Amino acid sequence: MRNYILKRILKSIVSIFAVVSIIIVMIYTMIPSEKVFDNDAGAKKMKGDQLTTYKLKKLEELGYHDYVSKIDMCTATFGDGAQSCIDGDEAMLKEASDAFAAKGFEILTLKSGEPYALHTFKWYELIARFYKRLLVIDNKNAIQDSEDPNMERKYYWGKNPENGSPALLCQGCTYKYQMWFDGSFPFIHQNKFKLDFGTSFPTNSGIPTMQVITDGQGPTKKINQTFETGLNEESALIQTSCQYKVQVDHLDAKRFTDKYANCRSYHESPSMVNTSYILGLIALVIAYVMGLPLGMAMAAHKDKLLDKVGIAYINLLIAVPSLAFIFFMRSIGTLFNLPDKFPQLGFNDIRSYIMPVLILALLQTPSLMMWLRRYMIDQSNADYVKFARAKGLSQNEIFRKHILRNAIIPIVNGIPASIILCISGALITESAFAVPGMGKMLPDAIKQANNNMVITLVFIFTSLSILSVLIGDLLMTVVDPRISLTEKGGE
Repeated sequence: MRNYILKRILKSIVSIFAVVSIIIVMIYTMIPSEKVFDNDAGAKKMKGDQLTTYKLKKLEELGYHDYVSKIDMCTATFGDGAQSCIDGDEAMLKEASDAFAAKGFEILTLKSGEPYALHTFKWYELIARFYKRLLVIDNKNAIQDSEDPNMERKYYWGKNPENGSPALLCQGCTYKYQMWFDGSFPFIHQNKFKLDFGTSFPTNSGIPTMQVITDGQGPTKKINQTFETGLNEESALIQTSCQYKVQVDHLDAKRFTDKYANCRSYHESPSMVNTSYILGLIALVIAYVMGLPLGMAMAAHKDKLLDKVGIAYINLLIAVPSLAFIFFMRSIGTLFNLPDKFPQLGFNDIRSYIMPVLILALLQTPSLMMWLRRYMIDQSNADYVKFARAKGLSQNEIFRKHILRNAIIPIVNGIPASIILCISGALITESAFAVPGMGKMLPDAIKQANNNMVITLVFIFTSLSILSVLIGDLLMTVVDPRISLTEKGGE
């Protein structure tokens, strides 16, 4: 089994890389780069060479190409003697241009006639650059500050400022807090390893995509906390998130004894990923609590009134388009003074969650009921059931202790996927109720040509999907030890 799991993990990693690589190539080679600026308000205010230069620099940030301005071309070619080239010396400019052309750059000119060098990445370069930067490992030599060239560089143990628990700290790293403990899942947190998918653009411009997804929403929330200098105040800063800041101001100096003062903030409302997960997980629990007993009851009373009513319910929800059902249920909710838009009452009012959760739960129950009923009816004709009846076991005992155990196996296989993929949100339901969750992030990112966000979400969803399949297979072996995932039934 150990070898099997290892092989599955390796195959999963290869699959993830393959899917993400295909998406990278599609985005950067098949979609015109000009689409990036369709929703960029800043670009619409520029024109001429200013606009061209802005686009060239922005596309370089987004990983489309290497852009070298005239000044940089001259400096790279002539060093300290580049001023004449910068001032327009034609012979020197030609020499600089030829030098970059020899490196594979295309020499182009702005409308003003000023030259620049451009190297558009090939598909294999795009993939290589993405994976080269993907994993960022923080270390004590990460910060190079010209104002503090003799900075002490070390790891040391300290305390989590929130609860006093042990924390691993670093001097010279990008993040001061490398690892710490608290009472929130997953209880052990770290800044040592990060996945860098680039920054979001044009929405949430300049903010890392993972931060957009995981940061809280709404107004900042201040809590009482004590800083390193002994200052006690109401502040929204998350001290464990603080990064090195080259230039600190007087307010930073009042709070911190060093330059680790660039911190994220607490927010009143959960992040987009947490919002979707809260809704999805509650709905999933309700769906299983409703769907499994009803499916069992339908199988136990096959062709009787309860079974016929259940089949009618299943057919109705399957036949009715999801969008129509959602809007119908939303109208029903308004009759009971429940909001038809999530932001009307916000995160802190339970009424905001009732209709989205109920709709998500009801949409999941038909498949659970249908498949469990089908599996149980199929198992009821097996030889072991006939033998159990011959032994005198009651119908109730047979269904609970024998048929259910076998019929539940395919359902169990899908439980990890249902739980893990709650994180992806529900596109139609979240859109209908204007829930600020993950559901519409991918369509919105595609619509806005937010390439880095698209790649981030594809990576996350692909990884979670593949992981859930593996966990589902392993869970089946726990429920029924007779199932073996290896060809020889052993190690």
